[in-house]
Amino acid sequence: MNTSVRQSELFTKTKKETPTDEVSKNAELLIRGGFVHKEMAGVYSYLPLGLKVLRKIENIVREEMNKAGGQEIFMSALQPKENWEKTGRWNDLDVLYKVTDSAGREMALGPTHEEIVVPILKNYVTSYKDLPKALYQIQDKFRMELRSKSGILRGREFMMKDMYSFHSTTEDFEKFYEQMKGVYKNVFERAGIGHITYLTFASGGTFSKYSHEFQTITPAGEDTVYVDEEQGIAINKEVLNDEVLGQLGTTRDKLSEHRAIEVGNIFDLKTKYSAPFDLTFTDEKGGKLPVLMGCYGIGIGRLMGTVVEALADDKGIIWPEAIAPFRVHLLMLGKEADVAAEAEKVYSTLSRASVEVLFDDRADVSAGEKFSDSDLLGIPYRAVVSARSIKENGIELKKRTEEKGKIVSIDELLTCLK
Repeated sequence: MNTSVRQSELFTKTKKETPTDEVSKNAELLIRGGFVHKEMAGVYSYLPLGLKVLRKIENIVREEMNKAGGQEIFMSALQPKENWEKTGRWNDLDVLYKVTDSAGREMALGPTHEEIVVPILKNYVTSYKDLPKALYQIQDKFRMELRSKSGILRGREFMMKDMYSFHSTTEDFEKFYEQMKGVYKNVFERAGIGHITYLTFASGGTFSKYSHEFQTITPAGEDTVYVDEEQGIAINKEVLNDEVLGQLGTTRDKLSEHRAIEVGNIFDLKTKYSAPFDLTFTDEKGGKLPVLMGCYGIGIGRLMGTVVEALADDKGIIWPEAIAPFRVHLLMLGKEADVAAEAEKVYSTLSRASVEVLFDDRADVSAGEKFSDSDLLGIPYRAVVSARSIKENGIELKKRTEEKGKIVSIDELLTCLK
């Protein structure tokens, strides 16, 4: 989509009515705003506005992974059955979609990519000199979620960043693992939810005794976490015990209970996936050792839905500036020739200055509808050109989070938006 767009040319339109089959706030607002289209439970198509937000989140994640030394790849969604049999997950993973073609060949639709990335690395890693490495992708995943009722927070098909790291020593793995905690913190800060997102001590599932999640506080959350505000950390309810409290140096009286959405996780895989594929390396003494692994996940769409759930108000979405589809929503109010001419002039000026602007140039829509649509879409700034603003020699500028606007000149508008 272009940097500047006329709203009259968008094929999508906002909707007043709430979708009857949606119970989550994120799905309701994103569908009403024309960001996504629901295909079936847990499956959504991203429309122009939604795709802009998704791409901005994706780019933040990509930049942070690259800075951490990650190398981007793109792995196949169709995965060989034999790879899943090697790890014992063909019959054990209940969310695995299994596909059979007309020749009777069975394969999996990838819910994760350990079964693909490890065989790839086996072709390139033989010595300790080949390590460490960190590979990541941003790609659609498929999981057989039977209770997909949370909009884009829990999908059957969803976009995810999954990174896999490979190490020769425990020390090297632990150093990278600690680095990734900071990298994830940067992602959530940049996406606008860092102030309500906590590094959370959690269960390691089948990988290890414990792992780390990143949980965003919101009443819509599926998880219960206990936050230590002093330390800026949290503990998932599932592992709240004296051992964990002791490890983290906190006590129950310092914790407050909250609902939260998991927006990211990091795991110590040890040799769980390198061993079945015999992914090994030769150390300095000529010995053969298994490669140690870690994995690091962020759901791109899930992060987008979490932002909506956590930050929206009763009027609509509130996008943080870094991931908003546009920087400013320019509204033309009235059909008078001078209003239209001034609005076009402002639109042209902003466009030439490379300011991302959505221009509501619709002539057949009332001022009230335009204001409601602007609140629903949640673009950070609203600039209004009207007979009143022209009379006051300027443009009325208001942040989405502010109650009242102020009249500014075009130069002041540019200064504010650049």
